[in-house]
Amino acid sequence: MPTVILKTLIAAPMQRCFDLARSIDLHVHSMKFSKEEAIAGRKSGLIDLHETVTWKARNFGINFTMTSKVNTMESPVCFIDEMIKGPFKKLHHQHLFTSIQDVTEMTDIFEFNAPAGIFGLIVEQLFLKEYMVDLLRKRNLMIKAAAENGLFQDLSID
Repeated sequence: MPTVILKTLIAAPMQRCFDLARSIDLHVHSMKFSKEEAIAGRKSGLIDLHETVTWKARNFGINFTMTSKVNTMESPVCFIDEMIKGPFKKLHHQHLFTSIQDVTEMTDIFEFNAPAGIFGLIVEQLFLKEYMVDLLRKRNLMIKAAAENGLFQDLSID
């Protein structure tokens, strides 16, 4: 199973970073290139424990829907969401936050399996893992910019 581990240093308080990472509005903004939108469950604001969100997006020229549920949350240290319905065989995303002096280290541990047996395994190895890394990096840069520069102040997270 492919696993992506990304660490992002953010010059902002841990709670702000934690809340921005669970902001549906910021997520939608960061994924505009794929026309991603929240269509069911929590559709705006901050997702919370046991809540779901259903995403609709266009990737590789194909429309996808995926429902994720937050199964674990310990504010402002971590939350974990998992796909409960969608295009992957498995998708498990840990969002971890630690404070290092005046900086927050945000760590993503993103595990996934493509469907379709051996074909899915080939797709994972050829391009899907790098595609997922790129998506996470773009999202993390948006969280970093929002946390450090006061963007998305209308989200009422402070």
